[in-house]
Amino acid sequence: MSQQQLLSKIATNDKHGENSPYFDGWKAYDRNPFHSTKNPQGVIQMGLAENQLCFDLIEEWIRNNPKASICTPEGVHMFRDIANFQDYHGLPQFRKGVANFMSKARGGRVKYDPERILMSGGATGWRTGVQLVPVHCDSSNNFKVTRESLEEAYDNAKKNSVNVKGLIITNPSNPLGTTLDKETLKSLVSFINEKNIHLVCDEIYAATVFSTPKFVSVSEVMQEMECNKELIHIIYSLSKDMGLPGFRVGIVYSYNDDVVSCGRKMSSFGLVSSQTQHFLASLLSDEDFVNRYLETSKKRLAKRHRFFTKGLETVSITCLPSNSGLFCWMNLRGLLKEQSFEGEMKLWRVIVNEVKLNVSPGSSFNCSESGWFRVCFANMDDETVEVALKRIRAFVGRETNNNNNNGKRVEVKRWKSNNNLRLSFNSRRFDENVMSPHHHMMSPHSPLVRAT
Repeated sequence: MSQQQLLSKIATNDKHGENSPYFDGWKAYDRNPFHSTKNPQGVIQMGLAENQLCFDLIEEWIRNNPKASICTPEGVHMFRDIANFQDYHGLPQFRKGVANFMSKARGGRVKYDPERILMSGGATGWRTGVQLVPVHCDSSNNFKVTRESLEEAYDNAKKNSVNVKGLIITNPSNPLGTTLDKETLKSLVSFINEKNIHLVCDEIYAATVFSTPKFVSVSEVMQEMECNKELIHIIYSLSKDMGLPGFRVGIVYSYNDDVVSCGRKMSSFGLVSSQTQHFLASLLSDEDFVNRYLETSKKRLAKRHRFFTKGLETVSITCLPSNSGLFCWMNLRGLLKEQSFEGEMKLWRVIVNEVKLNVSPGSSFNCSESGWFRVCFANMDDETVEVALKRIRAFVGRETNNNNNNGKRVEVKRWKSNNNLRLSFNSRRFDENVMSPHHHMMSPHSPLVRAT
């Protein structure tokens, strides 16, 4: 297959993100967006994993640092330098700022080399035509990734003549909002070393960890064990940790010199604008601001998570215990008319069209069990969260009364805390890693064996 044919397949196949139920919810929101005064009966957007809780800090910094922009009288003297052609490496001060921020977001326990930072126009920009092989996990052990599940997936792939090239994980997890512990990460690193395959770690939610246990990066684990560093690569961006998806800043950090060399050439097809680099270089080099931002974001995320989950508990809705992310993994299995993915989609349509909340069904993440929903809580103000909770409570109360009148007992199962929870992916639902830039699955959100 030629490269042109491959690109055409990526652009036209029916598995593009915009053909998913997830985007049906977006369309419902676009047609009737909620506004507290202009449209109070509209759809509330709870399907967007966006961090808007600290925009005020960034806005304050911008007002106090007008030189950071070439579009102000104070900063226009840099216009010609920034407007001219920049090489594919990116501005040195920008790469240094990103490396420093990555380190601080990981508690300063690891350092990053600016020379190994590769840019792209958002973390979604790195596209391939690979086959994805799921590492199956289930609720019998709270979806924990085990060495046994990895070996089983690997062996099955080999039996089917699939040439396994690597393993992809997301840590912290989207949509679970949990983090991998150090021992699990060490097990994953040992696994890929023994198989001599690559490990790609998506860590775009690294700075959203708001409670214990602390976030552990694969970079930290590498310092404590013998391993082939050339097999390990990190995906990062500023879309989640700083709430700047519109800036389209995607980062690949690789410990492999060949990957760095090739990636730098590839980045020429999707560079971050020099104006954006210039602004962010100034922002991220401000140590006091970065420290205050990270600490404040952590506190505000914790407060919002606590408020939202406590509000759900008043009507006996539980969420998977989590310590990170911009969302909750909400358990509505007790409200399904039938325990199936068809039942889940029926409930989801009611939530979107009648309750007027755009949430994401678990099946859109290829969850192996029906009845789970990802609900984002960090992309709105406090008043909108309260409106959303009132709608949920009213809906659950209505459904509970209806079920009681029909003789059906509603019981929401409570799940014990486990910080290593992951989702399994069902290969019949997801065959290609082809996503739109705004799709919730901007990168794999669960351990997956990636193969050619």
